[in-house]
Amino acid sequence: MASLYPSPPLSITANNGASGTSLSFRSFLLKNPKTKASKVAKPNQYYVSRVSCKATKDDNNDTVVEPTNDLGIFDRRDMLIGLGAGLYGTTATLTNESLSLAAPILAPDLSKCHQVDPVKGDPINCCPPFSSKIIDFKFPLNPKVKVRPAAHLVDETYIKNYKEAVRRMKALPADDPRNFTQQANIHCAYCDGAYPQPGSSDADHVVQVHNSWLFFPFHRWYIFFYERILASLIEDLDPNFTIPFWSWDNPKGMTIPSFYTELDSPLYDTLRDPNNQPPKLVNLNLDPEAKTPVDNTITPEEQVLSNLRLMYTQLVSGSKTPSLFFGDPIRAGDKENLQSGGGSVESSPHGPVHVWTGRPRSESSNGEDMGNLYSAGRDPIFYSHHANVDRLWTIWKGLGKNRRDIQDPDWLESEFLFYDEKKNLVRVKVKDSLDTKKLGYVYQDVDIPWLHAKPSPQKSNVPKGSNKKHSHKETKFPLALDSIVSIVVKRPKKSRSKEEKEQEEEVLVIEGIQFEEHFGIKFDVYINDEDVALGGPIKTEFAGTFVHVPHKHKHGKEKKMKTRQKFGITELLEDLGAEDDESVLVTLVPMFKKGRVTIEGIKIVFDK
Repeated sequence: MASLYPSPPLSITANNGASGTSLSFRSFLLKNPKTKASKVAKPNQYYVSRVSCKATKDDNNDTVVEPTNDLGIFDRRDMLIGLGAGLYGTTATLTNESLSLAAPILAPDLSKCHQVDPVKGDPINCCPPFSSKIIDFKFPLNPKVKVRPAAHLVDETYIKNYKEAVRRMKALPADDPRNFTQQANIHCAYCDGAYPQPGSSDADHVVQVHNSWLFFPFHRWYIFFYERILASLIEDLDPNFTIPFWSWDNPKGMTIPSFYTELDSPLYDTLRDPNNQPPKLVNLNLDPEAKTPVDNTITPEEQVLSNLRLMYTQLVSGSKTPSLFFGDPIRAGDKENLQSGGGSVESSPHGPVHVWTGRPRSESSNGEDMGNLYSAGRDPIFYSHHANVDRLWTIWKGLGKNRRDIQDPDWLESEFLFYDEKKNLVRVKVKDSLDTKKLGYVYQDVDIPWLHAKPSPQKSNVPKGSNKKHSHKETKFPLALDSIVSIVVKRPKKSRSKEEKEQEEEVLVIEGIQFEEHFGIKFDVYINDEDVALGGPIKTEFAGTFVHVPHKHKHGKEKKMKTRQKFGITELLEDLGAEDDESVLVTLVPMFKKGRVTIEGIKIVFDK
């Protein structure tokens, strides 16, 4: 069914002085449902089941209502008002993951796709060929599980076939949805606001697959269909073809694979940074505004160590819960600039690899191709980059019992549209992307040295349990992040037991990070780094990084983006001997020009 579905029961306990006060309700939001009820919604109407707190089992409050906004859905923030004065102004404990009507992001209407308006340059048409016929994805009955190889380990026969597959894809007619340019446009359309959310014409209510929990499943589906198209084009040469993954997390794969750098190859892209060609090692903690032609400040050995330690921070110590790894929810009706945030991997290493590979930004360049999301899919290496990002999803789920896929139905039921190898327009759901073997592929086993690259704990001069005090002035928010700043942040609870730590991760949240989204933004975060010495991931005090890869569009004016970033810090506090401290010193090190970023606050919370 294409309409929205019932949400799970939501229990709310209100701390308003009334002992045991609670409410439970189900909300239904169905567009044009097929129902035998006497009150049937007409087009552009919505069928809503209203359950009163005093309703009996015989009450029937079903009704048809006109849309109350452009989307025809209710804003979740307004729902508390509808719950009555008993909850308004109180502190509520939400026992469900979120306060929401059932609202997965549905597949876009291709007929509503519109061009992207860049900040500089001509408008861009990312829209795919239109088709009104949509089929739902079905798993093959007996899928043959193929192995995606590491790019640095493939042989000459594989490389020859891979080149031929991309050559044939580029030679397809321009209006063929399987054509390479059409495939590249998919990323542009989904990431730069070309699709309004179904039922909306508001430019702020668009489908956006970055900076939220949609990042991993969208890109998994995207490269899945791209791979299927390539495989079908060279079935005569290699019936078992799969795309390679660029293993930039392994020292042996930290350069651009050589077969992408041959000038006469269909895998070559002229819009890459000429200074970052082999044997230059990728910098997974790259400063997007400090891409210099020659950087002699770090040795290859130090770069490898920095990369491995960043991987450890982002995937092992800093992402022990699903929300830290996948990012924040985004649901139907949410605006694109809603304060949600991406997960640890989306920020880095994903973001820096994009920026490192793309052309340096200048007056005449927006970082194309890889360095700007609207153009990233034009570089064949994009798909190998994201194959490795996809591989990290599989690795992460094997690192601990709490590292599991999200169970929220709004995530599981979210939808995307892709063209397959037979030019069928296929609707897919997130829930069908969770098992790569069911999709017919796994990844070649290679060493994962970053699993054991934990920074050595620093020896503190402060005795354990001394409740170290930080002598810094109180910071007033909102704060213009124009220089290095240190902020004392109070902890909700100190001296937690081992059991408490296993049940809840301590999380640092930087809220209201606001900037113009066509800029590349990066700042590093340190905990209890009193000397404020730069050092990046090599330092024990390094808590993680925030990276924004530029989006190249505007809606009438240069667009402001507001987001947030979360950092798991339980293990870090243990290493720093700060478990018994009432507060921590958070240092932010910006790596961009002044006047670009403000932040609204910093806090510490617990994530179950």
